[in-house]
Amino acid sequence: MKKTLFTLLALLFTLTTLAQKEKIKITDEKQNNRLLLFASNTSEEDLDVTLTVSGTGFRQSTRKPRAYRVPAASKVPMLSLVIERGKKPVYSYELDVTSELSRRAIRKPATPIKIDPDKPILIYITENCTTCDSIVSRLDSSYYNYRKLVLAEKPEVKKTIVGAFKNTVTPYEEISNPIISLGGKLYSEIDSYEALLVALKEEE
Repeated sequence: MKKTLFTLLALLFTLTTLAQKEKIKITDEKQNNRLLLFASNTSEEDLDVTLTVSGTGFRQSTRKPRAYRVPAASKVPMLSLVIERGKKPVYSYELDVTSELSRRAIRKPATPIKIDPDKPILIYITENCTTCDSIVSRLDSSYYNYRKLVLAEKPEVKKTIVGAFKNTVTPYEEISNPIISLGGKLYSEIDSYEALLVALKEEE
């Protein structure tokens, strides 16, 4: 029984670690004789990230790798590799990612990035919309990726949307908000960015 429990816990730990690692993407940029490595956090929580690099064609600091704070929806420079003359750098890496934040984590300037929400956001702009501008403006300044479609410019799509609200309490002609698709589910009563966030976090 103890062995089975230990195996189960180990599996859960492994799955959790893998899920966390998927929140961090490593990219590189070449600048003169250096290869700069960046960590992008595509989640909505701050993470501490330790990056260990190995490979050929470059030199790096011999100091023990340290954790860097990578805030939610941001990109942070992690390492600078010195490219050896006449060689092409080839590297692999290992990540240690944790949401248990340490005071000792190194903090570097972070660049905001756009991330995909848990549910894809598609904004249908209606003709009588009185709240569209404010919601779209807030989305533009948020870290969420989203799509926008003006129904007046897409008659076939509009026809489908009008049909979807034909027998509802509020027919299409009376809707004064954007029609918002969150993961495929349509909402017509969302009248603010705050209400959009609440709907975005709702469990199905």
